[in-house]
Amino acid sequence: MKTEKVLVEGIVQGVGFRPFVYRIATELELAGYVRNLGNVVEIIIQGSDEKIADFIFKLQNELPPIAKINNLETEELADEEEYADFTIKESSDSFSGTSVIPPDLAICDKCLEEINDPNNRRYNYPFNACTDCGPRFTVIENVPYDRDKTTMDDFPLCDECEVEYKNPLDRRYHAEASCCEVCGPSLELYKNDNQTPVKVDCEDQLEETARLLDEGKIFAIKGIGGTHLVANVMLEDTVSLLRERLGRENQAFAVMSPDIETVKGYAIVSDAEEETLLSKERPIVILKKNENYDFAQSVSPGLHNIGVMLPYAPLHHLLFNHTETPAYIMTSANVPGEPMMITNEEILKNLDTIADYYLIHNRRILNRCDDSVARFRNNELAFIRRSRGYTPEPYDLKGKYTNLNPEFDNLNILALGPELDVTFTILKNSKAYVSQHIGNTNKYRTYEFLQEAIKHMMRITKTDSFDAIACDLHPQFFTTRLAKEYAEKYDCPLIPVQHHHAHGISLLNDHYTNDQNNEMIIIAADGVGYGGDGNSWGGEILYTNIKEYERTASLMPQKMPGGDLCTKYPVRMMAAILSNPNSDYESEKYTEDYVKELLNNDYIDSFQHGAIEIKSLFRQLETNLNVGINTSTGRVLDSVSTALHICDKRSYEGEASMKLESYAYEYKEEDTLEDFPIIIKEYEDENGKRMVLDTTAIMRYVVDKIEEGENLNKIAVAGQKAVSIGLAKLAIESAKEKGIKTIGAT
Repeated sequence: MKTEKVLVEGIVQGVGFRPFVYRIATELELAGYVRNLGNVVEIIIQGSDEKIADFIFKLQNELPPIAKINNLETEELADEEEYADFTIKESSDSFSGTSVIPPDLAICDKCLEEINDPNNRRYNYPFNACTDCGPRFTVIENVPYDRDKTTMDDFPLCDECEVEYKNPLDRRYHAEASCCEVCGPSLELYKNDNQTPVKVDCEDQLEETARLLDEGKIFAIKGIGGTHLVANVMLEDTVSLLRERLGRENQAFAVMSPDIETVKGYAIVSDAEEETLLSKERPIVILKKNENYDFAQSVSPGLHNIGVMLPYAPLHHLLFNHTETPAYIMTSANVPGEPMMITNEEILKNLDTIADYYLIHNRRILNRCDDSVARFRNNELAFIRRSRGYTPEPYDLKGKYTNLNPEFDNLNILALGPELDVTFTILKNSKAYVSQHIGNTNKYRTYEFLQEAIKHMMRITKTDSFDAIACDLHPQFFTTRLAKEYAEKYDCPLIPVQHHHAHGISLLNDHYTNDQNNEMIIIAADGVGYGGDGNSWGGEILYTNIKEYERTASLMPQKMPGGDLCTKYPVRMMAAILSNPNSDYESEKYTEDYVKELLNNDYIDSFQHGAIEIKSLFRQLETNLNVGINTSTGRVLDSVSTALHICDKRSYEGEASMKLESYAYEYKEEDTLEDFPIIIKEYEDENGKRMVLDTTAIMRYVVDKIEEGENLNKIAVAGQKAVSIGLAKLAIESAKEKGIKTIGAT
């Protein structure tokens, strides 16, 4: 008789792992027990060598659908007591490993069958869940993942549910979100009556909700990890009203459709996109509209694509059972710049100027978690926002960077993001736990949310100290200030990292092997970041070997009259680029008087204050008063967009460039412009010499082609190609100079 202790780390809590262990142990007639130890599962197994070997094999190869083993350790025990049978013991928190609960996952097929089966006791129940699906991260307060450490503790199990919960052979054994209509959460429907919520009595809240949505009403619907504002995509007046109430002029709304076939009716869906839409994570996927797309114009204005997701909660499926609409808008319910609302009180109080009705429930959401957003580039998945469905599942980095730092696998590190679109990461025991989407921390409530989310992630990963804190290089970001506070609190080093270098390191790490001293040339055109020279970067060629970087080339520095005002009104940026005297573009007409005349004649309506603003702008350029310097790719593409009168005012991040992309996408002809100027020249400032791409030349070329009467969509294609080819040429020259064969782009 042999006895072994097995410690398992990974996604092994809340996924039916212990009953799975129980089943294979009893099938093999082995004795012992299994229990949770905080963040790890402990198994004591007793039997013959052959049967224990079979047990370990099945343990690793026959896992439940959403379980995952990251690490498995075995130890033979001597003088262990004999066990009569195999049991599941109560959880303990005596271990501090790094396993973690799974993310919130879409309803499984079995639970979906139950809510659609009139003979099932969970028929039409909108909170159905089991060990294979449902909320996890959004309801858990602490580990080990037991019901009394979740918001489901508010709902004592009824007799029937308790029988399932205590039966190791049932798929609801210790399914902490398990419940039914008798013992679980319930829905309530409210009408917004002159900004006062009035409860609506009806037989079926979801049927009534669908009816009202299809009549044109706007809803706030509380879901698993937050609240959506919901409207019918086919009703232009309703969608326009939602925009007006939200103060969201143009940013595209994400939509939810009942099934994949419906999505294919209005969007182009590749095999990879379909697989992702149907995955248990159910993110929003950015899809191209097809020729049959006929939603209200205001759903996704000026864009060739649309964000789409499929139902992931029972509530969503039941809602679509009562409608023929191809989709509903499902956008996060929040005051602009602030976190999504999760409590009934704030939903009823703070959305009273937006929603006509509220569909809420009485299950508390502990951890808000926005929908994830992804798109495919060259058939490869790229996250725009990694959140619901993925958080808090960690990336395993064990052994990956020990040649850079032998202690890496033992370090605890907190990495804070920039200021906008923030996520953070906790590294513990070589596992990188990436947070849910936090948002823009220049808003106080979002900054508070960031701090709350850090505390919660520390709690569920059992992290009580840090060896280093990483942050953005920008000295004024709120995240940088918070990083300094944490560094003082935990008495550890603060490591500021330049924005684009961080992206470059990430790209290099994807191709990095522990036994190589890899290097790469990086094309960094991934948004604006605080540069090493104190200016705004965003179109850079960087050399990196992970430990350090060198800026080898960039786009030509351009003035930003009025600073960030140029990001909101890109015509100001366009004017500055056209007026740059350092361009080598062969044209004598681009004098200051010519540019002023061009702006007054063709772009006067793009300026807030007309001719007087144009005059003031040139005075700024002359005196350098409130004028920043930038090398941003986005600012150049925004300028091309406004030159073509595609977007003259930014109402959301990236609007001008995104609409430029869609405008170019509309050009289907094979004939393209190829005579655009790619002028690479040497540039010198107080930081030394480097090669730059003359973006003024590209901008002047665009304006010339407009004046010549060239097809505008064709010019949009040319403008983007000119910038991308120019950056590629800079990168190739840098690679040749450094003797490096690998170039990456981010």
